Amino acid sequence: MTLEIGILLALACAFVANLGFFYKYRGANAVQKVAVSHPLRSARALFSSRWFALGMLVAAVSWALHVAALALAPMSVVQVALAGGVVLIAVMADRMFGFRVGPRQWLGLCLMAAGLVTLGVTLPTMHGAHSHFSDAAMISFEAGLFGIGGLLIMGPRMGGPAEHHGMMLGAAAGVLFGVSDSAIKALTGIIGAHGPLAVLLSPWLAVAVLASILAFYASARGLQDGDAVPVIAVTGTAANIAGIAGGILVFGDPLPGSAVGIVLQSLAFVLVLVAAALMPAPVRSAGLRATA
Repeated sequence: MTLEIGILLALACAFVANLGFFYKYRGANAVQKVAVSHPLRSARALFSSRWFALGMLVAAVSWALHVAALALAPMSVVQVALAGGVVLIAVMADRMFGFRVGPRQWLGLCLMAAGLVTLGVTLPTMHGAHSHFSDAAMISFEAGLFGIGGLLIMGPRMGGPAEHHGMMLGAAAGVLFGVSDSAIKALTGIIGAHGPLAVLLSPWLAVAVLASILAFYASARGLQDGDAVPVIAVTGTAANIAGIAGGILVFGDPLPGSAVGIVLQSLAFVLVLVAAALMPAPVRSAGLRATA
């Protein structure tokens, strides 16, 4: 029953997280661009928008749902449930926020969801929360993700195509959210083993906070530089893949035990890559860039 509750919380988290992203997109595009050299000024400008502030409030609810899900279910299982939220992006964009989502984009989102779900369901059945980890594996994994996120953030400054800046920053934000998710998963295990006070002394609390702050700025600038649907989809997909990888590499979630399972997982990664290539910029609705 605990596992089922964790999955339900993850599904709720997927919907609420997407809603928060769309609100933040509306708010971020009503204020000045995020500047790395002026983080406090950028944060003040973002929160001066009522839409962005509402999006952050909704995101806080999503975060609470995510933490609760991670405490009750294995990390890779939670990420599979969150993968279903990728398809919800198109439905919400079309029905709630006035985007016209084209056929190629629908196909891309469906392929992303199919790839992520396939990646997750091919994992063997697991029981318990799977919160135990080794420090060496955790340090190596988190450092690797920080490096990938940093490269993606620097991509626009290193000559990346202008039309891809938003998606690169969205991917960076997703990877950094994956860093935070892995650290939070570790903290849930520390709470279970040593009690709540041990969390305050854990270095993984600082890692989770730092990654969340960096992801906040990368996500906001990505939403300013790119279009909502592809940036949100890439952010969620990067976070999902990082989460599933963390479950396997850090927390010991098992790999498929058969050749068929391994082939299906390889196919899942191919589907995600193809989906990313099928994500053309959507046509913005005339009224979406409303002022806060």
